[in-house]
Amino acid sequence: MKTAHHRKKQPEAVRQLLLGVTAGLCVEKGASGVTLDAVAAAAGVSKGGLLHHFPSKAALLDGLLDDLIDRLDAAIHRAMTDDPEPRGRFTRAYLKVCFVPGGMAEEERWKAMTMALLGEPHLRQRWRRWVEDRSALHAGTDLSINCELVRFATDGLWLASLLESHRLDPAREQALMHRLVELTRT
Repeated sequence: MKTAHHRKKQPEAVRQLLLGVTAGLCVEKGASGVTLDAVAAAAGVSKGGLLHHFPSKAALLDGLLDDLIDRLDAAIHRAMTDDPEPRGRFTRAYLKVCFVPGGMAEEERWKAMTMALLGEPHLRQRWRRWVEDRSALHAGTDLSINCELVRFATDGLWLASLLESHRLDPAREQALMHRLVELTRT
């Protein structure tokens, strides 16, 4: 009797592949260019395989946002752990993670998600909820107007990096980072 060859299932690897393909399609074609058929074809998986992980386009985009938020939260947590000063700690961590010389981690996926956030109201609502939740969670240490200003500046620097709209030399990046960090302490 012949034994059929069974491929070892790697659901997390397939899930990450699907999210990566989704991000690539978002960057290339915008969120409207992301279709289940296009993602399945580009990933080399069956549509049924895709639907097993993500039953709809909305679930696929939600999955990409969830994955990015999980990674962002983990990076912020690591940066906060390394910062002994409580006042402004979350804001400094947010700055450190999002304003990185050469681009932040997962930059291509964030670029794709930013495009999707602009066009998908339910994703904007979920992102707004993340911002509100973190603001409430860290209100005891990061409620100052300066911390809020730094977070807005960080978002602007992040967007400029994703859009590649501004080129900053390393010395200028360092000066901006230093000044923003100073603001979190006053």
